[in-house]
Amino acid sequence: MSAPSSSVIVMASTKAPRSTFRCAECGWTTAKWVGRCGECQAWGSVAEQAAPVQSGGGRTLAAAVTAPAVPIGSVSADRAVHTRSGVDELDRVLGGGVVPGAAVLLAGEPGVGKSTLLLEVAARTAQHGRRTLYVTGEESAAQVRLRADRTQGVQDELYLAAETDLGALLTHVEDVRPTLLVVDSVQTIAAAGVDGVPGGVTQVREVAQALVRVAKTRNITVVLIGHVTKDGTIAGPRVLEHLVDVVLHFEGDPASRFRMLRAVKNRFGPVDEVGCFDLGPDGITAVEDPTGLFIERHHSRVPGTCIAVTMEGRRPLLAEVQALVTISPAERPRRTTSGLDGSRLAMVLAVLQQHCGLMLHKHDIFASTVGGAKLADPGSDLALAVAIASAHLGSPPPAGLVAMGEIGLSGELRPVRDVEQRIAEAARLGFSVAIVPSTGTDRRNVRERRVEGLRVIEAPDLLRTLEGLRMDRRTKTAREVVEEAERALRDR
Repeated sequence: MSAPSSSVIVMASTKAPRSTFRCAECGWTTAKWVGRCGECQAWGSVAEQAAPVQSGGGRTLAAAVTAPAVPIGSVSADRAVHTRSGVDELDRVLGGGVVPGAAVLLAGEPGVGKSTLLLEVAARTAQHGRRTLYVTGEESAAQVRLRADRTQGVQDELYLAAETDLGALLTHVEDVRPTLLVVDSVQTIAAAGVDGVPGGVTQVREVAQALVRVAKTRNITVVLIGHVTKDGTIAGPRVLEHLVDVVLHFEGDPASRFRMLRAVKNRFGPVDEVGCFDLGPDGITAVEDPTGLFIERHHSRVPGTCIAVTMEGRRPLLAEVQALVTISPAERPRRTTSGLDGSRLAMVLAVLQQHCGLMLHKHDIFASTVGGAKLADPGSDLALAVAIASAHLGSPPPAGLVAMGEIGLSGELRPVRDVEQRIAEAARLGFSVAIVPSTGTDRRNVRERRVEGLRVIEAPDLLRTLEGLRMDRRTKTAREVVEEAERALRDR
C-alpha cells in the first residue's frame, strides 16, 4: 500500500506552478483571464503572466559581492554633498541643492510649469560648466529649443535629445556622460521586451528602476517628471515613489502666475520647506519674498478684510482674507469660499453666532483670499473670523492689523506653532498690531507686549478679541447709527 502513496507524493511535488493573469495598467492579478480589469476597469489590459521558475529547490545561493562591507565610519561622504543648482528656491526645498547619485521625481498638474522649471534648472547647471542632458519624450527637440530661446536657456553644455525608448536613452547617457539627467517624462519612456504600454505599471517600474541604477552607478543626478491622476496623486505604481530619493510636488492655480514647490519625501533634507516661483511669459523665476502677492494695498480702511499670517513649511507667509456678508433672499443662505476650507468657514460661523452673538444664519457669506493663495493652516481662523465680523458690522479693523490663531468650538483661541517667527515677519513688513492667542499660565486675561516695535495683543478667546477691536454685538457701528437716524426721521 506504500508504493501508490509514494507515487502520489512525487507527482504532487513535480506539479508545475500555475500562471496568473495581470493587468498592465494597475497590476491587478487574477487566476483566470477576463476581458476587463476588476480594479481599474480597463478593457483588454489583462494578459497572462508566466509563473516564476524555481531552481535549486527554491533556495537562493550566495553570490559574489560588489564591494566588501566596511565600518560606516570609514565610508566617505564626499560624493554625496549638495551642489547648488542655480535656482535658489529649488535648493531651499532640496535642503541645499542637488545630490550626485540621487533620483528626484517632480510631479504636478498639466500646464503648471514642470518642464519650464526643469529646463531652467538644466540651463543653470550647464551655465556653471556641468554637462547636462535633457531627454524629452513628449515634445520634439525643436519645440524644446523654442522654449529655451524664450527663457534664455541655450547653453553649450546643455545637450538635448528626443527619445521614447529606454535603450536609446541609456545610449545617450553613455555618449554624453552628464552630471545631471532630466527625463520628461517617465510615463513616455518604454523599455523593449517588457509587457505593457508606456505609462503602465510594468513599464514605469522597469524604466524607473533602470534610471535609478544609472544614477547610483554613475553618480549622476537624475530628475524625472511624473504625471498625476485626476485626484492629484502621482500616476503609476506606488513603488515609483519608494524607488526615488526625493519626491516633489509642483502646484499652483491656473488663473495665477504663482507656483509652489513642496517636498513630500526627501532623504537628503527637510520635507517642510516650500519654494515659491513666478511663471511668466519669459520663463519661471524664483520669488524670495512672496508676501506682496497676497496682500491688497488699500488706500483707506475697508470693512471685511484682515491679514492672516500662516506658515508654508518653515516660511511665514502673509495673506489677505476678504469676506462679504449680505442678507440672503433664499431659504438656505450660500456659503462660498475661494482659497479657504469650507468646513472651517462653517465652524467659524457657528462660533461667531453661538459665542459672539452675531446672527449670521440668514446671510449669504462669501470668503476669499487675494492673489490665489490657498490657506490650509488652522492659524488663519482668527483672521477669517475678524474679516467676517467686520463685513457683518460694517466696521473696518484697525490699520496695520494682523491676526493669527486657531479657534476652538468653545470660542477659545488655541496657540499655533512658530508664533514668534510670524510676529517677526509681520514686524518686518511694517504692520503695527498683531493679535495672537494667550500663552503662559494666565490665559484668561488680555495682555499686551512689544516685539520689534509691533504691538502684540494676547487674547484668550474670540469674544475678547472682537470686543478689543470694537466689533462685538454691543458696539454700534457707523452704519447702525445712520440707520437709527433714518428710522427716527421716518417716525417723525
